[in-house]
Amino acid sequence: MLGFPGHSYVWCMTGNPHLAARMEHAGLTQDELADRLNKRIGELTGQPGKLTDRHVRNWLTGRTRWPQGRQRLVLEEEFGTSAEELGFTPPAGRARAPSEDPVRRRNFMLSTTGSAVAAVPGVGQQRRSVGMTDVARASASMNQLVEADDRQGGHTSLATAALEGRAKVLELQQRNASERVRRALYALAAEFTTIAAWSYIDLRDLDAAQRYLHESTTFAGLSQDPPTGMRVWINMAMLAYQRQNGHEQLAAAQAAVASQAARRDPFFGSMGRVRLALAHSCLGDPRAAKRALGAAQETLLKAVEDERPRWTAFYGPAELHHLAAIIHNRNGQYAEAEAMAHRALAKIPAEFQRNRALATCQLALAQLRQGEPEQATNTATTVFRIMDGAPLPGRMRTLIGDFHRDLFRLAPSTTYARNWADRMRDEWSRA
Repeated sequence: MLGFPGHSYVWCMTGNPHLAARMEHAGLTQDELADRLNKRIGELTGQPGKLTDRHVRNWLTGRTRWPQGRQRLVLEEEFGTSAEELGFTPPAGRARAPSEDPVRRRNFMLSTTGSAVAAVPGVGQQRRSVGMTDVARASASMNQLVEADDRQGGHTSLATAALEGRAKVLELQQRNASERVRRALYALAAEFTTIAAWSYIDLRDLDAAQRYLHESTTFAGLSQDPPTGMRVWINMAMLAYQRQNGHEQLAAAQAAVASQAARRDPFFGSMGRVRLALAHSCLGDPRAAKRALGAAQETLLKAVEDERPRWTAFYGPAELHHLAAIIHNRNGQYAEAEAMAHRALAKIPAEFQRNRALATCQLALAQLRQGEPEQATNTATTVFRIMDGAPLPGRMRTLIGDFHRDLFRLAPSTTYARNWADRMRDEWSRA
């Protein structure tokens, strides 16, 4: 059984599958189509139309096989095709002459109804309507950017591509679209803007990240899409973490935990709670951090396999172990941090290069802080191999810098420390 939002149809019982398919593509309900056609009738005649969802239902079931002339005209303009191609059948003897196209019929109707054409310039010349196919195409482009981020992390070209994607989506918003399609476009605008913001977090350009996250909050609200809103709160918490603003980080994490997405889906609930744990650790409250981390672990066990946005692919047991390593390192629990980093690296997929490299940084820091500088140096060196020649994102460079300072405080004159310094200098020089 397939249908439209708010209405169900059994396709094998639908008398007009052609119109049904056009509506499905455009994401239109019966009520929405009737409203849009009434507006078109108003533009043509100066008087609003009186179509209701019952008229549309009669067209779909085949009860009305040939709509009235004015109705046919606005249907043709709405979908950009003839009434016959929309599945309607004219009564015997009333087939349209081959030369009678929708544009000629519109001009004739305007001239005979006495409408003020000059008052409605461009009627019938609007750009085509936007449908769910356009949304799917833009989503595919957005997913490619997410995959690029998984591999290399944030960089300037990724942020630029994300903002270009946003501009295209907002251009689509200027065309005719159903409410369903319009909300999906706003969700995409939020997604593209968040990718740009995340890139700037990785690049450590935190002012730019803040600006784009504020913009993405607006688009997420307009989308009314819970997962999109959740992503914005998570990124707000991450930005506050990078700014070392523990109270703002805590507030964003609390908003994520209280969000509709987190209440509905344990997967998102776990994602918010681990951010809450990280915020408590940053504020120097290891007990609260431990409670929140335990809650995140328990909540994730309740999550079931489900279709979720592509950006969520990074999160699962492996990422939870990685974040636990960060929390334990901050709490001074270095043995626990090392164990969690090992667990993370055993499960993080190879294609998530950036996340594998970040978890490796946490492992090296945990080993170093346990008094094992040589082993830690060997671990830290693998970060460059994991990134495979790609420039290190700013966030990773910060972690490497922390490791470098601690290493030369503990073992400044060792051969392995000098070799590390040479290697780091080479990697640091990459654009």
